[in-house]
Amino acid sequence: MKNIAPERGNLLVSEPSIIGDDSFSRSVVLLTEYNTEGVVGFILNKPLDFTLDELIPGISLKLEVYKGGPVETDNLYFLHNIPDLIPDSHLIENDIYWGGDFHSVSKLLHEGDITSDQIKFFLGYSGWDRNQLENELDSKSWVVVENKDSKNLLSDNMHDIWKKEMKNLGGEYELWSNAPENPSYN
Repeated sequence: MKNIAPERGNLLVSEPSIIGDDSFSRSVVLLTEYNTEGVVGFILNKPLDFTLDELIPGISLKLEVYKGGPVETDNLYFLHNIPDLIPDSHLIENDIYWGGDFHSVSKLLHEGDITSDQIKFFLGYSGWDRNQLENELDSKSWVVVENKDSKNLLSDNMHDIWKKEMKNLGGEYELWSNAPENPSYN
């Protein structure tokens, strides 16, 4: 397995060794910022037990909301692929954007002009100072992989992305792809 350096647009795949970590066990994080000030990302595969219509009055779409990470969990964030409809969007890579004008998003949602494969919502985000993430990488808490699936990142079928990435890593990782979430249940 070739190690790659983290950068915006890469994925952080949690190592099996962090089982029991409530936030990051079996998680895959899309890095949306990676610079000298720190690192920001969103967990792609941890849906919460409620939908967007339960958070925002007047929204009829039952879009999944994901646990983006343990930081600022009272704030709603979003990734999308429609920067032409959402001003002030920030390109991550490969037609995936972060944030933008929420008034525009709200209007699109109220009018039904946005679909679940165009936007993904998160409560909270994952954040590290740069040295903190480097230390976690050195301690083998994460594997950095190239994002090869940008077109599907916004879809609801990303729940098994951790398992898929474990298989792609091969070797000892492939064994973990089929292991129960808590090995003591085996």
